[in-house]
Amino acid sequence: MIGMKNLRVLVVDDTIVYRKAVSDIIEEIPGVELAGVAHNGKIALSKILTLKPDILTLDIEMPEMNGIEVLEELQRSHPRIGVIMLSTLTTEGSDMTMRALELGAFDFILKPQSKNQIEGKKEIRAALEPILKAFAKSKYAPSFLSNKVRIPAPTSALRGTISNGHPGGTRVLKPLGPKPTTLRRGKSEIVVIGISTGGPNALNQMLPRLPGDLGVPVLIVQHMPPVFTKSLAASLDKKCALTVKEAVNGENILPNVVYIAPGGKQMKLVAGTDGQNRRIKITDDPPENSCKPSVDYLFRSVADYYVGRTTAVIMTGMGSDGTLGLGVLKQKSAYIIGQDEGSCIVYGMPKAPADLGYLDIVAPLGKIADEITNSIK
Repeated sequence: MIGMKNLRVLVVDDTIVYRKAVSDIIEEIPGVELAGVAHNGKIALSKILTLKPDILTLDIEMPEMNGIEVLEELQRSHPRIGVIMLSTLTTEGSDMTMRALELGAFDFILKPQSKNQIEGKKEIRAALEPILKAFAKSKYAPSFLSNKVRIPAPTSALRGTISNGHPGGTRVLKPLGPKPTTLRRGKSEIVVIGISTGGPNALNQMLPRLPGDLGVPVLIVQHMPPVFTKSLAASLDKKCALTVKEAVNGENILPNVVYIAPGGKQMKLVAGTDGQNRRIKITDDPPENSCKPSVDYLFRSVADYYVGRTTAVIMTGMGSDGTLGLGVLKQKSAYIIGQDEGSCIVYGMPKAPADLGYLDIVAPLGKIADEITNSIK
């Protein structure tokens, strides 16, 4: 980070083992420095003005003031400070994490499952380092990166050429990627969505805008561990006109139902026993792009069944999972929507397919639901 000051991290945890482990890891990561530590939420809030952190690692379950309460206060008093939650792999922990992400937490990591301290520390670092780097590049990163406000990349970076403008900032592209092998036949009969960092918050804003009579099934891969996807589905189901559920192996897909891939598993579409219906298959196949569930894995499986009748959506997230799957879908005349850079928490997953010319539409978060509906109705 030449010419830029380090990302300052305040570690907040009531357990000394985790405070020490996270603090040690932060001091090892280039471009990141430890601003300080706090063993509860009240102390953390009292230290913010003097320590001036850019981001907190925040335990969810703490005495005095839990992580959710700290996050609520940060949103009121210090909205520019980022938060990464440290969560436990429990139902309660996952429910609270969903709440934290809705409140604006940047992301979360799991407290390690390994009882071995050295292995546990490796798990924390492997999860934490890319999130800190993503935050440093995100639109929410404070001005520590430079003294200038970051300007989103111009539209021309999308390699497609703008053919016409839509109201509300939606952009239509003439894709320069692989030409479809089959002409698009008509309205889509399935929607598939790939999403990662910033996803729960984005889905909370987008899915409730879809009508309850959408008329097609929606399949989603959100990068998340086990348990958390069930909490995400339950949280979204309360807000949406569509039914939202964690997908179950062997079930036939139905219209007006949103199926979220279970964390720690792969989800694909297969032919039903009658040869007509399509059903969900949950597998323990290996990760792809270090992801399980993987967007590529789902997208590939949909391509042959819905030639010219698929709407695929790629949204906020780190990395490039989904790009290869979108290439396959493009060959099968899918209609592809990408979230725009300005509304992404992290402009990673939509960027590569945009650069390759796979996207038919680039839309801000607030317009994605409209674009999905227009591709079906």
